[in-house]
Amino acid sequence: MHSWMKLALAAIPLTVQTVLAQHVVDLTGDGWTVSSKALNISVPGHLPSQAHLDLYAANVIDDPYYGLNDFDLRWIPNNNWTYTSHPLREVSTKSKSSWLVFNGLDTFTTIELCGKFVGTTDNQFRQYSFDVSDIVSSCKSDPVLSLNFGSAPKIANKIAEDPMSEKWPYGPQQIYEFENRWYIRKEQSDFGWDWGPAFAPAGPWRDAYVVQFEKEESIYVLNTDLDIFRQGQINHLPPDQGNPWVVNASIDFLGSLPSNPSMHIEIKDVESGKVLKSAAVSGIHTSGQTITGSITVDADAPDLWWPSGMGKQNLYDTTITVNGEKQEALANVTKRTGFRTIYLNRLNITDDQLAQGIAPGANWHFEVNGQEFYAKGSNFIPPDAFWPRVTEEKMNRLFDAIVAGNQNMLRVWASGAYQPDFIYDIADERGVLLWSEFQFSDAMYPVNETFLEDVAAEVAYNVRRVNHHPSLALWAGGNEIESLELPLIQEADPDNYAYWVGQYEQLFISLILPIVYENSRSISYMPSSTNNGYLYVNLSATVPMAERYDNTTSGEYYSDTDHYNYDSSVAFDLSTYPIGRFANEFGYHSMPSLQTWRQAVDEEDLHFNSSTVMLRNHHYPPGGTETHNYKNTSMGMGEMTMAVERYYPIPDKQDSVANFSAWCHATQLFQADMYKNQIQYYRRGSGMPERQLGSLYWQLEDIWQAPTWAGIEYDGRWKVLHYVARDIYKPIIAAPYWNYTTGDLSVYVTSDLWKTARGTVNLTWIDLSGKPIKGNANTPASTHFTVGGLNTTKIFDTNIASLHLPDKENAVLVMSVQATGHLPNSENGAASTFTHRNKFTPVFSNKLALVDPKVEVSHDQKTGVFTVEAKGGVSLYTWLDYPAGVVGYFDDNAFTLLPGEKRKIGFTVQKDETNGKWVKDVTVQSLWDQTTK
Repeated sequence: MHSWMKLALAAIPLTVQTVLAQHVVDLTGDGWTVSSKALNISVPGHLPSQAHLDLYAANVIDDPYYGLNDFDLRWIPNNNWTYTSHPLREVSTKSKSSWLVFNGLDTFTTIELCGKFVGTTDNQFRQYSFDVSDIVSSCKSDPVLSLNFGSAPKIANKIAEDPMSEKWPYGPQQIYEFENRWYIRKEQSDFGWDWGPAFAPAGPWRDAYVVQFEKEESIYVLNTDLDIFRQGQINHLPPDQGNPWVVNASIDFLGSLPSNPSMHIEIKDVESGKVLKSAAVSGIHTSGQTITGSITVDADAPDLWWPSGMGKQNLYDTTITVNGEKQEALANVTKRTGFRTIYLNRLNITDDQLAQGIAPGANWHFEVNGQEFYAKGSNFIPPDAFWPRVTEEKMNRLFDAIVAGNQNMLRVWASGAYQPDFIYDIADERGVLLWSEFQFSDAMYPVNETFLEDVAAEVAYNVRRVNHHPSLALWAGGNEIESLELPLIQEADPDNYAYWVGQYEQLFISLILPIVYENSRSISYMPSSTNNGYLYVNLSATVPMAERYDNTTSGEYYSDTDHYNYDSSVAFDLSTYPIGRFANEFGYHSMPSLQTWRQAVDEEDLHFNSSTVMLRNHHYPPGGTETHNYKNTSMGMGEMTMAVERYYPIPDKQDSVANFSAWCHATQLFQADMYKNQIQYYRRGSGMPERQLGSLYWQLEDIWQAPTWAGIEYDGRWKVLHYVARDIYKPIIAAPYWNYTTGDLSVYVTSDLWKTARGTVNLTWIDLSGKPIKGNANTPASTHFTVGGLNTTKIFDTNIASLHLPDKENAVLVMSVQATGHLPNSENGAASTFTHRNKFTPVFSNKLALVDPKVEVSHDQKTGVFTVEAKGGVSLYTWLDYPAGVVGYFDDNAFTLLPGEKRKIGFTVQKDETNGKWVKDVTVQSLWDQTTK
């Protein structure tokens, strides 16, 4: 078995099912064959897997991620692929009934068993089960299973060509590479996106089983919906935190139940093993192949689950047992869960809020356990183009980086795939909230009866499957449908705009919203990732949520915002940033590091505008299957180039590879500074009339090695962005706000603690050699502050012209915070100390009169600590770098280092293939080094 397959199979969710009175054959592992009759190819296969992975393992193709293979391997998705099992000798031909269960087939499948037709599938995101009792009982030899996967791009095109298929005006249908993705229920980014390749893989991407029953009254659990909510809770309204908890268990099953089944629930603390409650279920209801019942738990009995930085992640194992008439156990399932309420507040601003200075309009923020909080985080895309190699090991490393980066929420972007349970399990343990979305993005979608029925099954299955996870924060209908697609279609077809809005509402409100509400009382729903909230909710209406489509009233705020502006000349202009209640997307692309580029391209391609580097940049995408996208990609490369030239020293090193590396680093500096400027601006909004309570930047991580918006590269290496975001996401920060057109400068302290904090900010002006500027440039040396919970306060206000600066190009303001406050739900109630350091220069970096800081790094083998020192001047953007072969992160990076300081920096090793030898190749540089030959 290949190593990636072993890791994938090891990714077992924290959900345990005990199967009773039945025989289950696990189809995962080796022993499969994948073949294409048309291509005369046959190689060993695996389950779960996809054709690309098995062809690569058999050395038929090179690494799909290498070079321009995303273009060169298009023959794979343009053909059909058949997965054939070895003889399934474990399958009995004498069972009373037999079923095939598939938890994920990608995407168009014709299934045969013993040479006989079983059924077809057409949705990557659904669980399928087929009764094969007659086929198995009549099978003359050991059963063989055959899964024939059709070409998704070709099938999508065929659907589009059908005169009966729905059509839309040109404009809203965003084409990246392969066309017509909106007609099919497959991962939409498989058809290309502006940050990733278009492999359109096919195969059995999740686990599969043969289930056989030995007696009549026996069941096999397909799916479990465990919903924990406060009594009386309704999804769109704030729950009463004093009410008891309802634990509602709903099990979907194969097989048959006796006439009077019973259920029992036991809830046990994961850490202590103490039983919270063990009780028979009341109000049992059986409908079709689902059995449902609930128990109650006293309001204050459980220890609450809290997001990272707000308290402890208390978890409980909840075991649900289904019993027969004689109390014999027919099945039991254990789900790891937690007690919490999470609620998206989009209610109108109250009179009390108006009296506090909050602008009129509507709220747009999250509340956990009745407490509003500041959401800090990023957007999560598919971590790989091939889901079978997304391992628990890699996701643990990623979520460690998320928590280390001071993030408490991820927006799980639409049009990847619904996350496997093990990712939610990891998020539960780490305290990372997952704003989750249904898989629709940047297009209008069909609303014919067949499509809607398919989507209904997809939505119900996935809502029920992940509902027990306390990290689940929200369900959103899709990405940018309301904020981008509706305006585009209004522009393209204004006369029929009402009709298109009706189509949007039919899918995202009339269909999906009731399914969410029917299967979860604990999770809020909104129809689109960016919207203006709702006017009212009437669950008995045909359109149960009336959206507020227009947000044009001056001085009133209703919405969350997304913001992209690739005109880098205004990148740091605060007036160009949107004002809203919550920022759910914003960003700018950058290059990955030299180490990451070397994983995917040849040495001769390591220059900024090589053909391979340019074509791996998918911003801007070709909008079709063109393989020579130089015109569009040159625009994206040009945006990065111009951004560097406007604000940073331009690398001009004699060694071409060193120059390429310096350019890559420079694009990361711009990206990080731009995000920092926006994050601190949005965070300041917590104390402004807009009462802004969240910033999730685009994007957390990479799907492959290429220029993207990511802060973490494909193998886990942190870009400058993730270090800078970690710094600016600290609980208490001091930040400068500079209007470079007027010279106005102010400094604010912002806190996301829930109670008042107090402290001091030292304001120190120095020149670039590290010498104090006379009279501290007419600036107070320090100032005391008090900042309220989830609030901000101005501590300094001036104009650059009022400062006594001998030379603006030779000046740095260092802001150092020391504060005392209380972390939310701190166990001992003691106050904590918070520190933060920021810097400001009155000109952009490329105008600074830089001096060589003579920055050096040393390593202590005993302690593992690195010591960084600047002996010649101020080291700006001090950057510690490590070689290939290890993955991890430094305690701090991209920081300002003053002469005479000795910063001790640790390194967290997440993966090491060098046996510790990497430490000798750690380097340090500063902005000055970008200017050297």
